[in-house]
Amino acid sequence: MIKNFTIPTIGKASVVSPLDLSTVKGDHIFNFIPDNDRILFNLSLDDFNHCLAKNEQPLCLEKAGPRKKIFFDPNRTKAAIVTCGGLCPGINNVIRSIVMALHYFYGIDDIIGIPYGYEGLNPNKGREFIRLTPDRVKDIHEFGGTLLGSSRGAQDVEVMVDTLVDNKIDILFTIGGDGTLKGMDAIGREIEKRGLNICVAGIPKTIDNDIDLIDKSFGFETSFDVAAPILRDAHNEATGAYNGIALVKFMGRDSGFIAASAAMSMPVVNFVLVPEMDFALEGENGLLQALKQRLDHKHHAVIVVAEGAGQHLFQDTDNTVKDASGNTKHQDIGVFLKDGISEYFKTIDQEITIKYIDPSYIIRSAPANASDSIFCSRLAYHAVHGAMAGKTRFVIGMVNGKFVYLPISEVVNTRKKIDLESEFWFSVLQSTGQSFVMK
Repeated sequence: MIKNFTIPTIGKASVVSPLDLSTVKGDHIFNFIPDNDRILFNLSLDDFNHCLAKNEQPLCLEKAGPRKKIFFDPNRTKAAIVTCGGLCPGINNVIRSIVMALHYFYGIDDIIGIPYGYEGLNPNKGREFIRLTPDRVKDIHEFGGTLLGSSRGAQDVEVMVDTLVDNKIDILFTIGGDGTLKGMDAIGREIEKRGLNICVAGIPKTIDNDIDLIDKSFGFETSFDVAAPILRDAHNEATGAYNGIALVKFMGRDSGFIAASAAMSMPVVNFVLVPEMDFALEGENGLLQALKQRLDHKHHAVIVVAEGAGQHLFQDTDNTVKDASGNTKHQDIGVFLKDGISEYFKTIDQEITIKYIDPSYIIRSAPANASDSIFCSRLAYHAVHGAMAGKTRFVIGMVNGKFVYLPISEVVNTRKKIDLESEFWFSVLQSTGQSFVMK
């Protein structure tokens, strides 16, 4: 399918930006970004040569950043921020940076927080708006979670747009994952249908790093940063017993990036099981036989499993059962593996000690580390610049190392997954020493 990276706008940008930036190269002052400044999507030489031979323009993305002309008059602009879905390190950093950018860059003081996700845009829920000021948010980056609260599940789109209109909100910033962004796109389409001058801008949030097209999502680096010492301690548990096994379950409903990255960041892991791989428990090449060989040789093992891995092993898996966000409800692979491993070694009369660890809620509630904190601020700043320029139904993300604006419709088509033929997964296998195939 041919991708369309055109960013919708709600009108012509004719207001002079209050930012005192430059348009001249070499004066040591940051320049405004022209709307025609583009970043190549595909960096391969093959694609370049193909476009050259066909006399086609390569697929490009709109570079993020401040524009010389903006759509909204800062003196008459009201903005709102909403956070949805599960917790993730860095949400408070994004909230703080949006407020600071609106206030200090553009002089906007009328900023409100929508409490408890999209529920806060439904008056029937009785949630009170939160006034956001620099003083209110100045320290929130030191804490995990979200100042605004969160929730899962959809609300009536027409009701939510009515709330935006009734409260004279010009810009809605949404911080959330796949379901949140789809909801934001629906809000944007309803706004467009009504001919309203309200823009919606998204900052992708998923600790699983499974948002398509973008290099990474905020909070992801913190997740395996927090996970690494947990794996170190799990390894200590495993080595502290004869034939000790530490089984650690991390988040990763459909993509195993946290499990794989954590394993590489603390290279004491012997097996990594992710949703993308098909593995067997039994048989010559199955996990149990490989685990037995490991114990016979080293007398300890560390296993990392992503929450969505191994769902094919359950006989009663029902992919039609969904949670409030529309995600498939998975069976608990961690408990399943613990019981299965214990039973197997009983049948062959081999002594083991197995410890099962699930630190998921600790990890996702942690404050952002230094790298993520920087990333969150830059994402927030670029989202503010794009929204002030009148761009709408876009998300801000990094692609090929550059910050760009992407249309929501292209980002939510599919989930990003580990390519089992990629160098990244090969590095995981080299780190753990597990076989390429376990089935």
